[in-house]
Amino acid sequence: MVAALYTVLGIGTAAVAPLIGPMLPPGLGGKLGSDAVEAVLSVLASSMLTVVTFSLGIMVQAFAAASGTVTPRATELLKSDRTTQRVLSAFLGSFLFSLIGIIALNAGLYSENDRLVLFVATILVVILIVIAILRWIAHLTVFGLMDDTIRKVEDAARDALDHRMDTPFLGGHEGAGPPPGARAVHHAQIGYLVHLDMPALQALADDAGVDIHLAVLPGSFLHPGLPAMWITHQGTSDTAPEDEALCNAMTITENRTYDQDPRFGLTVLTEIAERALSPAVNDPGTAIDILGRSVRLLATCADPRDAELEYARIWVPALSVDDLLDDVFPPIARDGAAIFAVQMRLQKSLLALAQIAPDRFAAAARHQSAEAMARCRDQMLSSERDRLDQIVQAIAATG
Repeated sequence: MVAALYTVLGIGTAAVAPLIGPMLPPGLGGKLGSDAVEAVLSVLASSMLTVVTFSLGIMVQAFAAASGTVTPRATELLKSDRTTQRVLSAFLGSFLFSLIGIIALNAGLYSENDRLVLFVATILVVILIVIAILRWIAHLTVFGLMDDTIRKVEDAARDALDHRMDTPFLGGHEGAGPPPGARAVHHAQIGYLVHLDMPALQALADDAGVDIHLAVLPGSFLHPGLPAMWITHQGTSDTAPEDEALCNAMTITENRTYDQDPRFGLTVLTEIAERALSPAVNDPGTAIDILGRSVRLLATCADPRDAELEYARIWVPALSVDDLLDDVFPPIARDGAAIFAVQMRLQKSLLALAQIAPDRFAAAARHQSAEAMARCRDQMLSSERDRLDQIVQAIAATG
């Protein structure tokens, strides 16, 4: 989009310059050095092409570094980084602007005053490029580093969780499994459900006079042997939407995405912690950091929010707190079973969740706490076990 705006600016300047030039005082262009515009545009064109190539190389290196040191599932967030996209678009757009300007100058149709108009527009582009370069330099100091990548994953997970808490059932009713007499609908594709088109499902249900009970949430792995939804008729109508039309409202891909899948962000954070705890990396500090971030994210689910019913014919399963905690704590408890600092932070994280919202988290926290202790008990010193047991008892006393 930014590159297109620069291109439009270049074409517009080339077209408008002959119209504005005659309005300026005669000889003004020569006095203000408009003859230098071609040299400036040539320098801009050659340098911006080099900068674009260099910046793309930096991006590829950042993707490879994130994939190797953090997790391959985080590279999608780096690719969608808006600052990087805007800066690269500005560099590419300025190259196109200068190229259009050089072509217009070599056409030999411009007077000195016409050149002055193009010169002023070029100076404006140079100022914008300087600002973009300064932003790019500041961004490169953190782009692709572990802290920056983890923050991006946390932000994506928080956005997905906030959206799910605002619409806990995606605008429908809370589902409770298949109702009696319901007809199962199976999706022909195999992959991850990444998006549900709720308006389309509601429209199909309204047209046929049926209710739709979804069997899966975004992030679930679907295959033809697993029901995707159940259909129940209302009234005496025997019409029903085609299974193909219903399945078309469900987007299936090879990989999970962050948008409608709050569990995916937690899973990616856990993958980062698992890699940090591997013997090759041996970085328990990162795992401890991930546990703290996970508490912040899960605390989003502490208070239920009022949700507006938008799709009265659709029932959607609830997001399970047990599943959310399963995404975070068991892998870290397993890979950090022999590290006291990690086990202590894990138990304290569970205690924090149980204290923040006992009704929501206490039962799941007790279960996770007991399992984590079962994994690590034989690998701890007696004094370390005693300290961990104190936290475990505090978790058991909540709720």
